[in-house]
Amino acid sequence: MGSGAPAVDTKVTDTEGRDERRTSDIPRSHKALALCLAATAALTALDLWSKSWALETLSTERIGQAPPVCEADEQGYTTMQRGRGEPIVLAHDWLELRYAENCGAAFGLLRNASATLRHAVFGLAAVAASIALLVMFARGRGGPAFAAAVPFIVSGAIGNLVDRLRYGYVVDFIRVHWDREILWMREWPTFNVADITITIGVLLLLIDGWHEGRRQKKGEVAEPAARPSKS
Repeated sequence: MGSGAPAVDTKVTDTEGRDERRTSDIPRSHKALALCLAATAALTALDLWSKSWALETLSTERIGQAPPVCEADEQGYTTMQRGRGEPIVLAHDWLELRYAENCGAAFGLLRNASATLRHAVFGLAAVAASIALLVMFARGRGGPAFAAAVPFIVSGAIGNLVDRLRYGYVVDFIRVHWDREILWMREWPTFNVADITITIGVLLLLIDGWHEGRRQKKGEVAEPAARPSKS
């Protein structure tokens, strides 16, 4: 009778160990990596295509000499490189497609920083985050939510980085606005497809972290219960 308890304890411990290795230690298959890269390429292509469409449809060539790229004047305003065409209204007084040039990060962050600082921060951050996420994916880190998050975040980072290298700014064109002032705002900063995919990816990372926390709590509860009682 007394010799059965250690066997149960060993079985539970081994099962937990296998589950933990399955989710964090065992590298993902070549097929999973190929699917991740294919999804990243598809989302990047969608983002870049949508920005090219916005340039052709929602903006116009500027007549005369273009102003310096992303340099604010004495009043702190930045003049766009291209003219703004007629917006396309999708939902009256709420949602429209309107051309904008973003000198900052997602949703306009750091738009008034110097060009050198922007290129250094955004370029290094995009490359470092993309490499880190892809390496973690290949090594088998995280659960299904983490695996789904990687192509969303990496594609968004690549898409916006391509714009910065090509134009010096990011093309935005999705504008959400409203009539009443809410939290001192009447509109959300104009964004693009890359901003959407990055946001989806971050939400998936949060979900993965929540699931990981639950797994750890279950493991902490199961461990004392599986130990043999002292006689």
